[in-house]
Amino acid sequence: MARLSDIIEVFIKTMIEKDDNNNSVIEIKRNELANQFSCAPSQINYVLTTRFSSDKGYHVESKRGGGGYIKISKIQYEKDGPLMEVIKEKIGNRITYNSSKKIIDSLFENGIITEKEGYIMKSAINDRCLTLFIGDINEIRAKILKSMIATGVFR
Repeated sequence: MARLSDIIEVFIKTMIEKDDNNNSVIEIKRNELANQFSCAPSQINYVLTTRFSSDKGYHVESKRGGGGYIKISKIQYEKDGPLMEVIKEKIGNRITYNSSKKIIDSLFENGIITEKEGYIMKSAINDRCLTLFIGDINEIRAKILKSMIATGVFR
């Protein structure tokens, strides 16, 4: 049986996909969503922070007052737009393998790379491959990941 977090995630993603304005942005009330799923608003916060982060391809904006509106938008990856911002902001000079995987999975989910390309990227930055290097493997991983994304070899 699916966990409540999984059900809420699917519900929100479905809402984003069915956005009438076709701009992949929705606005929801945290309390109303919590009531709909018979859970605490903190459960909604948990789903938003763990499943809708920027390294997973989403931007979440929280608005205080009026019942706690939340604006969720899907990052639209463009060659010189937000994709490059993800590279600069999220990867930086160092990145862990788990954070790298989230970015790669987001690129796949957004159709930027194929599943096979994702596996290749994950293999190239895996700890087992990088242990041969002397120095900070998170720094080396960041350089490899930025290079793979920035060169634009994918699609």
